[in-house]
Amino acid sequence: MEIRPLLMCFALCVVYATSKPTEKKERIHHDAPLSSREHDDAQGFDYDHDAFLGQKEAKSFDDLSPEESKRRLGVIVEKIDGDSDGFVTEVELRAWIKKAQKKYIYENVDRQWKDFDVNNDGMISWEEYRNVTYGTYLDDPEPDDGYNYQHMMARDERRFKMADQNGDQIANKEEFTAFLHPEEYDHMKDVVVLETMEDIDKNGDGFIDLNEYIGDMYNHEDETEEPDWVATEREQFSEFRDKNKDGKMDREETMDWILPSDYDHAEAEAKHLVYESDSNKDGKLSKEEILNKYDLFVGSQATDFGEALVRHDEF
Repeated sequence: MEIRPLLMCFALCVVYATSKPTEKKERIHHDAPLSSREHDDAQGFDYDHDAFLGQKEAKSFDDLSPEESKRRLGVIVEKIDGDSDGFVTEVELRAWIKKAQKKYIYENVDRQWKDFDVNNDGMISWEEYRNVTYGTYLDDPEPDDGYNYQHMMARDERRFKMADQNGDQIANKEEFTAFLHPEEYDHMKDVVVLETMEDIDKNGDGFIDLNEYIGDMYNHEDETEEPDWVATEREQFSEFRDKNKDGKMDREETMDWILPSDYDHAEAEAKHLVYESDSNKDGKLSKEEILNKYDLFVGSQATDFGEALVRHDEF
C-alpha cells in the first residue's frame, strides 16, 4: 500500500476543513442511532432486529426459514454469553449490541489490516505500523511539503501505546481498532481529548480560549460577514462549554464538549429485550427464553411475511 497519498489525503482534509469560511467544523462525537426505523413493537420488530444484529446482518435473516433463523440465533446467544454461565445479562447484551453497531468499523479495519501486518502473524506491531506509514519520511526529517511527519509519528505512537492495553507494543485486532477509531472506546477518551486540545490550543497554554474555540471552526481570513452560527457558538462557549467561567476550557470541559454523555441507546435496548423475554423475571435470559421470543431478536421469512401483511392491512 502506498501511504504517501494516504498522508496527503489527511493533510488535504485539514486544509479543506479550514478553507471554507462559512462551513462549520464538527468536533462533537455522537453515538449513531441503532436503526433508521421507528421503535414501535406494535408495528413490528424491525428496530429490534437492526439494533441486535446491525442493519446489514438483520436484513440477511429475513430470507431464512424460522428454523434456520432460530438455529443461527442460538449460535449468537452462545457468543453473547461471555462468562459461559448459560445466561445472558443486560450487561452482556449491551456489549453485544454495541459491537454489532460497530461492524462497519471492523470491516474498515479488516480492509487495512493486511497492509500493516507485514509478517502475517495476525498482529500489528508499532514497528510495522511506523515503517509502513512513515518509512519513506524517516530519512528526510525536513520534507518540502510543509508537514511535520516526526510530530505526526509521535502522536501516532502515543495513541498506539494507549490502545495497546497489555503494553507489549503489539496490537491485536481489537487494539488496532481502538487505535484507528479511538472515539469508539472508553479507555481511549483521554487521547481523543488530548489530540483535540493540541489541535486547537494555538498558544500552547494547555487550555482552549474563546478565540481558539471559534478559530477552529471558522476561518477569519475571509472578509465576509460572520455567519449567524458563529455568534451562536460564542454564546455556547460562554454559557455551556466554559462551565467554571474562567474564560477557557480545560481538559474536563473539553471532554464534556466533544464526548458528551448521550442517552445510551444500546443500554436501553438491552433492558427492553430482557424485559420482553424474561419469562421467569429473574433479570437474565436463558437460551430457551431468547429462542422462545426469537422473532423479537431476529427476522425470518415468517416474520417478514407477517409484517408485510400488517403493512398491507394499513392500506
